[in-house]
Amino acid sequence: MTERDLKSLKDLPIPAPGARAKAYAVRAAVDAFHAAGMDTPEAEKSLHNTKGDGTAQRPTHMIKPKPRSFMMRLQSSHYAIAASLAAAFIAVPAGLYFISQERHSNEPGGMMDMFSGGARAPAPSADEAVRARLAQERSLKREEQQRSAVANKPQRGDDAFADLKAAAEADRKFVAKPAAQPGTLPPPATATIAAAPPPVGGQMSLELTASADRARSLPRLESNRDRFDHFAENPVKQVATDPVSTFSIDVDTASYGFVRKSLNAGRLPPADAVRVEEMINYFNYDYAPPEAAEVPFRPTVTVLPSLWNPDHQLVHVAIQGYELQSAERPIANLVFLIDVSGSMGSPDKLPLVKNSLKMLLDNLRPDDTVGLVTYASGSGIALEPTKVADKAKILSAIDALGAGGSTAGAAGIEDAYRLAESNFNRAAVNRVILATDGDFNVGLSDQNQLKSMIERKRQSGVFLSIIGVGQGNYNDALMQTLAQNGNGTAAYIDTLNEARKVLVEEASSTLFPIAKDVKIQVEFNPAEVSEYRLVGYETRALRREDFNNDKVDAGDVGSGHAVTAVYEITPVGKKKLVDDLRYGQPQADAAKSEPVANAKPGELGFLKLRYKLPREDKSRLIDLPIRSADALKSIDAASKDVRFAMAVATFGQMLKGGNFTGTVSYDDVIALATKAKGDDPFGLRAEFVNLVRLAKSVK
Repeated sequence: MTERDLKSLKDLPIPAPGARAKAYAVRAAVDAFHAAGMDTPEAEKSLHNTKGDGTAQRPTHMIKPKPRSFMMRLQSSHYAIAASLAAAFIAVPAGLYFISQERHSNEPGGMMDMFSGGARAPAPSADEAVRARLAQERSLKREEQQRSAVANKPQRGDDAFADLKAAAEADRKFVAKPAAQPGTLPPPATATIAAAPPPVGGQMSLELTASADRARSLPRLESNRDRFDHFAENPVKQVATDPVSTFSIDVDTASYGFVRKSLNAGRLPPADAVRVEEMINYFNYDYAPPEAAEVPFRPTVTVLPSLWNPDHQLVHVAIQGYELQSAERPIANLVFLIDVSGSMGSPDKLPLVKNSLKMLLDNLRPDDTVGLVTYASGSGIALEPTKVADKAKILSAIDALGAGGSTAGAAGIEDAYRLAESNFNRAAVNRVILATDGDFNVGLSDQNQLKSMIERKRQSGVFLSIIGVGQGNYNDALMQTLAQNGNGTAAYIDTLNEARKVLVEEASSTLFPIAKDVKIQVEFNPAEVSEYRLVGYETRALRREDFNNDKVDAGDVGSGHAVTAVYEITPVGKKKLVDDLRYGQPQADAAKSEPVANAKPGELGFLKLRYKLPREDKSRLIDLPIRSADALKSIDAASKDVRFAMAVATFGQMLKGGNFTGTVSYDDVIALATKAKGDDPFGLRAEFVNLVRLAKSVK
């Protein structure tokens, strides 16, 4: 390569932003450095002013080379060094490092030698035979590279950088992104990183290589490792063969928080991240309240026309929980279990958790107690149970939290329960509050084993609530398992405003239960209803016999919490979603020819609610008939709360794929929700309308 070629390197256009082109550019600069003679003993000695004792000093500008040919090589090498640095600054920000031990920093002409100014460490101490073999291999490889460079050297007048141009063009094709599919955004760019082998003698050696095949074979960085359990939407069921629907109540809200964060980031959430019941129950509704804590629930049923099918009706089931007064609220014995592993280092994780806990602390009473357990590579107690009256001590422990290490979550759970049990108060609410992104990777991490452990722990009377944070590494599947089996709730916090909602405005419903093991069962009347479908609650389904079995665990409800469920039904005589059997008797005819005993004409169905008071083990029952005479003639006749809940239910189903919502559009949902916003002091309903608009824009 001539001096003119080296000078032209500085004017070379930056290659396409792909791994292969950048590697070619960097490799060309390195080859130019060696071709200029800078890896010869003579150049090595002159550049580094080596003393007779073998030590090295920084290069000096007082270089006096003897042969004129070496002077030309030295002049050319300045361009080579500049080109090498320029190419490196192109590749370094891209994160494209191919790390090997083919050239070490203690070799003449080594890459670290060039950047370090000649300050080389002594050769590593190792077995002499191994060192000799490695040196021989490196020497042979260098000779082979030199022979190859001579054989492939372009003639004068040829484009010395034709291979770079070809590589850049090929790389443009290689990194071309496929057209985005409807409802998705293009995937983010990822860098390819090769793991470095252990450095020899404690020193790192870098070699930037242009091997496209190697670049393709290396693993790419994961851009999204959020995990959700897959579940199918509830199917349409025929009343003649399956008239009873049973499920556990659910007051979690984590799904809505994750959906909101995804839409605000400009992308639709994964279908499995959408749990319609959690989206509906995220909002506060002004349902008719119960009168006393002894009967902590009051159910209300509204029947109205379906939004998406004129032949169908919707059954809106509202259950309002009793709100504890300040004097009725028990003492709180809380243990904060905080994930401080390396995955929690981003601003939307540990820093958000710390601020959220401070907000919760402001809502506790002086005689409540707080303990603090942390876990990363291991777990430990950061704060023994301390009265909230000593708030400064608790705040100091929270402020001291920092992220780093792996995630031994199971060990942390064990320590947190142990701490809560050591301070157990039978008259108090004893609860562990776990704040994490759910990335358990050390110790017990199997979801089923963790479920079994939590089930055993809840027998002690200590419940578990979950605060989920972050995105890209969020393990929703694990969070749901822990919360559902720990007699607690799962919330997802993506902003301080959401932390205020969950831990301040709804602190009573989050921390203080009014009932446990709450189950709902609806039996539909075959004389009035031919088909039904429960909207949501797929992960909360129970068997029919589980309803009366007090040994079967179900959801818990906190102070003042409201729960909403929605059924879509097909009245007898209307067009059904499922065809009648060719060789069976049509359901309507069967109902007329063989009336069911106690069919109760005029009743669409019968609602039953079973629950246990917090300190009782025997369940109680509330029931209520669903009357066809109470059905509304139009959607507008329903209350604002009912209409808004229906708008949220429709939107949730659309995010899951819209298999049952017919021709309803996002504009229809926006119109319905806008008219039903009502009193919206914190702007949550207005925010929902904006989320629907965002979903429409990224459809």
